[in-house]
Amino acid sequence: MATKQPFFNSEAMVRDIVLQFPKSADYFKANKIDFCCGGAKPLGEAVQERGLNKEAVISDLYKLLEEYPVLEEDTVWNHAPSAELIDHIVNKHHRYLREELPLIGQNVTKVFRVHGEDSPHLAELYTLFNTLKGELLEHTAKEEVSEFPKILSYVENPSESSLTELREALHELEGEHDAAGDILKEIRRVTNDFTPPGHACTTYRLTYARLEELEGMTFEHVHLENNILFPRYQQ
Repeated sequence: MATKQPFFNSEAMVRDIVLQFPKSADYFKANKIDFCCGGAKPLGEAVQERGLNKEAVISDLYKLLEEYPVLEEDTVWNHAPSAELIDHIVNKHHRYLREELPLIGQNVTKVFRVHGEDSPHLAELYTLFNTLKGELLEHTAKEEVSEFPKILSYVENPSESSLTELREALHELEGEHDAAGDILKEIRRVTNDFTPPGHACTTYRLTYARLEELEGMTFEHVHLENNILFPRYQQ
């Protein structure tokens, strides 16, 4: 059964467009429009920052909507109970990070050691990735041990004092999301939008591909928290 179709204009918040039309996240990623950490801004402003044509972007979104009409299951996480959404975040996104970050790290290290002399930017990439890896693993552990239980405890037994404490914790988590997003932007910059040089070996190319996948998964991860889960307790 189809849901109410979204309406796109320059005043619509980027994050709201993604909430109503999840497929737009792919379009925003392809055009480097931040819909998670930077999603709380009007589409017109976000488009202008990227140097894109506002009318063309809105037209593209409507064309995409025709190709991928919104169905009820597309927006299921918007209305899912917090416990169910948290379970999804932990089992999909936190698991992905725990499994993939060490493997990506091995690739980043190998490429830096083999090609670092010829490609000086790989030293910066090595530093950026390892900083990101440490922050993300610490962040996800804190969410599971402390902050997510605070959400579930508040749902079961709401009080003004626990809500105040929860809001402070969520504000801190959002700051950590912003920091991770900034590092990902730097990684995209130093890798030339994840474009390996012509002479790159298979491992070099695979490393860039996995880093781009990490960026996309992190955007989806942060979107679920910043734009769906956290606002339930911040209003």
